[in-house]
Amino acid sequence: MKQTLRPANLAKRILMSEYFVLYLTIVYLIVLTPIIPRLWHPMNIQNVLSNMWPLLVVAIGQTFVLILAGIDLSQTSVMAMSSVVGAVVMTSSADPVLFTKSPLWGTLLTDQGGLMASSPFALPVGIAVMLAVGLAIGFLNGFSVAIFRMPPFIVTLVSMMLFSAMAIFLTKSENIRHLPDSYLQISKTTFSVVSGSLVIAIVLAVIAHMVLTRTLFGKRLYAVGINTTASQISGVPTRKTIIAAYMVSGLCAAIAAILYSSRLEMGRPTLGSTLFIDIVGANIIGGISLAGGKGKVTWTIFGVFFFIILANSLNMLNLSFYIIDMVKGSVILVAALLDVARNRIRKAQM
Repeated sequence: MKQTLRPANLAKRILMSEYFVLYLTIVYLIVLTPIIPRLWHPMNIQNVLSNMWPLLVVAIGQTFVLILAGIDLSQTSVMAMSSVVGAVVMTSSADPVLFTKSPLWGTLLTDQGGLMASSPFALPVGIAVMLAVGLAIGFLNGFSVAIFRMPPFIVTLVSMMLFSAMAIFLTKSENIRHLPDSYLQISKTTFSVVSGSLVIAIVLAVIAHMVLTRTLFGKRLYAVGINTTASQISGVPTRKTIIAAYMVSGLCAAIAAILYSSRLEMGRPTLGSTLFIDIVGANIIGGISLAGGKGKVTWTIFGVFFFIILANSLNMLNLSFYIIDMVKGSVILVAALLDVARNRIRKAQM
C-alpha cells in the first residue's frame, strides 16, 4: 500500500515545491531538444538571454504590485513614454520631414537634436529623466489607489491609455534615432553572453530579493497584501506602502525601457505595447498569486525563464502569431488553476 502512495506523494511534493516551475522548464527543454535541435545553438541562446533580462526587470516591478493584491497595467505605457522622453533628451539629430508636426518640434526637438544633443552629460541626464518618468507615473497610480481608494485595474488601465497615446502624440508615431553610442552599449554583449542588461537585471533582482526578505518595507508589503484592513489597524502605513510599491513598478518599467530602447537603438512610442501578457504571465507562471500576500523574486525569475523559453520554442516552430498567443494564454490559465490547486492543498494540510 505504501509503495502505491509514493508516486502520488512525490507528485504532490513537486507540485508544492517553490522550484516547481524550474523543474517544469527543465523537463520542457529535455522534451524539446530532439524536436528543435537548434534550441541550443549559441545564437539562439544569446537571443533567449537578450530577451530575458529586460522582461525580468519589468516583471520584478509587477511582482511588488501583485504581492499587494493589485495590478499595474500601465507598465507598457511607462516603457513607451520614458523611451520617448529619454530619446528626446539624448538624440543628436532629428529629421524635419518626420517630426515637423510634432508638438516638440522647434523647442525640445530640432534638426540639431534634443536638449542634450552631443553633450557629454546626455547619457546620465537622459537616463535620469527616464527613471523620473517611471517614478512619476508610478506615484500617480499609487496615489490614486491608496488615497482615493480607486480600483488598481481602472487606475492603471487609464494610465496605460493616457501615456501610450501621449507617447504617440508627442512623436507622431515616429521612432527617435541617433542616440549616443554610450547608451547603445548598454545592451551590447561581450563574449556572446555578458552584457550591461544582464548585470543590471541581476543587480536589480538581488536588490528586490533583499528588499522583500530583509526589510521592514518587504514585511509591510506582504501584510498589506494579505489583509489591508488588519495591517492598517496594526499600525502599518498602508498608504505609503501602496504608493511605494507602484513607484517601484514604474521604476522597473523605466529601467526595462532603457534596456529595450538601447537594444533597438531608438526611442519608440509603441515600446512594450505587446508585452503585458508576457509580464503578467511570467509572474503567474512563476507562482505569484493574484490574491496577494504571496510572491518571491526567485519565482519571478523562474516564470520569466519558462515564458521566454516557451515563446522562443513556439517561434522556432514557425507557428502563426495568433496560435502562439493562444498557447501562451492557455499556459497562463493552467498556471492560475495550479495556483488554486496548490492553495487548496496547503489549506488541507493545515
